[in-house]
Amino acid sequence: MTVVVVGGGHNGLVAACYLARAGRRVVVLEAADKAGGGCRTDETIPGHRFNTHAAAHNIINMTRIPAELDLAGTGLEYVPMEPFATGVFRDGRIVRFHRSIEQTAASIAEHDRAEAEAYRALMHRAVPLVQTAVTGLESGSTPGGVVKGLRDKLVPLAQGLRRAGGPIGLARDLVTPYGALLERTLPSELTRAPIAAFASHSSAGPHTAGGSFYVFWQAAYHLFGQWHPRGGSQALTDALVRRLEGWGGELRTGNPVARIDARDGRARAVELEDGTRLQAEAVVTAVDVQTALLQLLDPPLSGRDGRDLASAHRGNAVQLVVHLSTDRLPPYPGARPGDWAGLQSHVDTVEQLRQGFLAAEDRRLPEQPPTYCFTPSTYDDGLAPEGRHTVYLACPSAPYDLRGGWESQAEAFADAMVEQVEQHAPGFRDSIRARVVRTPMLMAQELRWPGAHPMQLDISLDQLAFLRPTRRLAGHRVPGVAGLFTCGASTAPVGGIAGSSGKAAALEVLKG
Repeated sequence: MTVVVVGGGHNGLVAACYLARAGRRVVVLEAADKAGGGCRTDETIPGHRFNTHAAAHNIINMTRIPAELDLAGTGLEYVPMEPFATGVFRDGRIVRFHRSIEQTAASIAEHDRAEAEAYRALMHRAVPLVQTAVTGLESGSTPGGVVKGLRDKLVPLAQGLRRAGGPIGLARDLVTPYGALLERTLPSELTRAPIAAFASHSSAGPHTAGGSFYVFWQAAYHLFGQWHPRGGSQALTDALVRRLEGWGGELRTGNPVARIDARDGRARAVELEDGTRLQAEAVVTAVDVQTALLQLLDPPLSGRDGRDLASAHRGNAVQLVVHLSTDRLPPYPGARPGDWAGLQSHVDTVEQLRQGFLAAEDRRLPEQPPTYCFTPSTYDDGLAPEGRHTVYLACPSAPYDLRGGWESQAEAFADAMVEQVEQHAPGFRDSIRARVVRTPMLMAQELRWPGAHPMQLDISLDQLAFLRPTRRLAGHRVPGVAGLFTCGASTAPVGGIAGSSGKAAALEVLKG
């Protein structure tokens, strides 16, 4: 009998690899023309290879997954981004965020010594919280796994509580909107604005209650770094496919699933849209969990569990991405070598970011789109022809559902994003040789992503770790349906390029 994995994104492939390594016969079914999901690299401009969704890989490099699957042995190479980010301002100031907290503080001190000390103090509070939180990446974020993992994290847990002012202080920090936390802990926009830009990857605005953990997550980049897979995000996908096939597993692309047959209380088969039926000893879903359990599953998940899952939420603020071919890197005044290595924030104020998210919630376009960019061709010359660069612009607060629709507004919005960079890098516009705009609607259609949400569901406090997507579904087993397991961005512990949910689901399958 076969274990069928529905969805060939990186989490589904991670699950399949662990199962195949254990000797199980595995078939991965992917609806798209190639595997990867949000972890793909495509030639969207002739001769130029761009990441279509995920750009930087950090969470998976906080886990043992790359080593346990020996992905380096397949040729996967991760290049460190150093510094991992820069905050670029209209007045020419640049703040460089290095792996080293001390180097970062020194960069901030070039502009303001008091701000450097405040940043150092914030990271002092954040480091033990992140050291504790990453326990869930290996445990699958089940309560039992987290408690077991925390036995080795008692010292950082105690440090985190003490530095937060005790349990009440920590609770206050965690429920606070990250804009308010930044205002309380950092003196000015010099550090507030770029850190808010990083935190916005959570798809939460700075006014959203419970979003402050994504400011503390800044410490994760100092502890573990920010990484680029040479060749683009597709390199991780390709490495996983090579491992899967080397262990006897099978990947079938262009095979959309229509139904998961569980009519007698056990997942026994998967039916494709073309009518093909595959018998299965177990089924692992690696697609949006609401789609999997409320639409594909036959009969759909019902009762309390079905209602809880149906109420899981995703916001309207997602990403719009612009791919640019340029004849030079963004010309930042006063730039130094390395300033193009990581994420480059073009957000000048937290208020600009807040207005962007408020506009998206109201189904409008922000007047000044918060924008950041990556320029991976600066250290990966295989992504662009000689004399050209790949520039990836993203707005984290683009509305999925937009009044008037995207068709007539996408190009003007992309122009506004380019203008944001132009204000920080005069002459940037003249360097552009080709452009492709990837709207939320396009991305939703391309990968069957509900709402084009990069995390599938919000990663708010009520949908994080062992509450993701709901408390009873966080263990990657489906109550009342034997042989059915879940993984993917909308399952525990978190979204992003992590692989943790795939590994956790595979371990549950192997338990029997």
